[in-house]
Amino acid sequence: MSKIYVLDTNVLLQDPNAIFSFEDNEVVIPAVVLEEVDSKKRYMDEIGRNARQVSRLIDGLRESGKLHEKIPLENGGSLRIELNHRSFQQLQDIFVEKTNDNRILAVAKNLSLEEEEREDGRTVILVSKDALVRVKADAIGLHCEDFLSDRVVENDHLYTGFMEVFIPKEKLNLFYEKGELSLDIVNTSVYPNQFLLMKDLLGSTSSALGIADKKENKIKKLIFDHEHIWGIKPRNVQQTIAMELLLRRDLPLITLTGKAGTGKTLIALASGLMQTEDFGYYKKLLVARPIVPVGKDLGFLPGEKEEKLRPWMQPIYDNLEYLFNAKKPGELDAILAGMGSIEVEALTYIRGRSIPDQYIIIDEAQNLTKHEVKTILTRVGEGSKIVLMGDPEQIDHPYLDAYNNGLTYVVEKFKDQRISGHIKLVKGERSGLAQLAADLL
Repeated sequence: MSKIYVLDTNVLLQDPNAIFSFEDNEVVIPAVVLEEVDSKKRYMDEIGRNARQVSRLIDGLRESGKLHEKIPLENGGSLRIELNHRSFQQLQDIFVEKTNDNRILAVAKNLSLEEEEREDGRTVILVSKDALVRVKADAIGLHCEDFLSDRVVENDHLYTGFMEVFIPKEKLNLFYEKGELSLDIVNTSVYPNQFLLMKDLLGSTSSALGIADKKENKIKKLIFDHEHIWGIKPRNVQQTIAMELLLRRDLPLITLTGKAGTGKTLIALASGLMQTEDFGYYKKLLVARPIVPVGKDLGFLPGEKEEKLRPWMQPIYDNLEYLFNAKKPGELDAILAGMGSIEVEALTYIRGRSIPDQYIIIDEAQNLTKHEVKTILTRVGEGSKIVLMGDPEQIDHPYLDAYNNGLTYVVEKFKDQRISGHIKLVKGERSGLAQLAADLL
């Protein structure tokens, strides 16, 4: 039996094409949702862009019929705008204030009551990405769901770029002798450039680290020894893998994920500096991050562009100070001004650019939407390498989570591609306290 799905505003602002995600069921958009979308369409950000797209999409559907009646959709379902002539009486004793959320709940509740009176009544489901709206809906006896169609991957199945395999010791010895093994020894599917920690099948301490070459169907040894990169030495297997990926010129797209303190930013900066300053592979090192505040925004800041950006970019400067061993006030600024090949920017200034022959690092990429990350990757010019990194568990964007953000999107979409590599860093190396805080909090 078909169902009725009532959509909250945040669903449409997260995915403007959400109305096509419910197969042959009826989709209902309360009129108050249109009012909220209209209030957002002037925003000059991703939310504003989605609001404008929703407006154009619904306006285009008017050609198929009247919006307050059922309009057929291409997927076999239908769309209807529910006018707010429904009574708020059912909820006024529970939720006193007539907020927009409560008006949406009232529309869904009244539709549900109408369907219950019919012999062939359909189930009414409220779809919202707002956890409290779902809690309220459940409290008044409404079916409610999160919108999951925008998720790239199911829970706890994010690609890590790394796996352990157990093989006979003679195969390990053969790998050390020849520097390669056939991929046929692995009894599971392997992605291009996935790293394999091969251990002795009988439990000895013998082990070896290799990378999958799907083109030649082989496991090959790592190219770089990673002793020191600008004074940085890997402290664990995942950091070794990260350095291998960051230094390889045949992989123009690298993604790094991991908790705070796992060394993502420091390793990426050290690798970028070595290839830009020491080897001259790239003309410039460009470091950028989205401007999304943690906690309450401080508002507009005084000064020129560099002064305004400094608070947002301070984590980058902290790592650069460590790499350059700059301890005196103003010493780092003097070093960067003298070099001229390091550029620290906000992502706002990357739009519309073409970036060839540069080593590009995008920090905090988990706060990017799918559209934003596509915009960034399509800016990458010939001869450039781009590194996207962040912690999918630390989202500061109101409409994103660990499974639908831009970083996760790129990891999952590119894991089958030979030009990309990925690793999830697990062990924190900042300090014992930082690691304990990341685990406990």
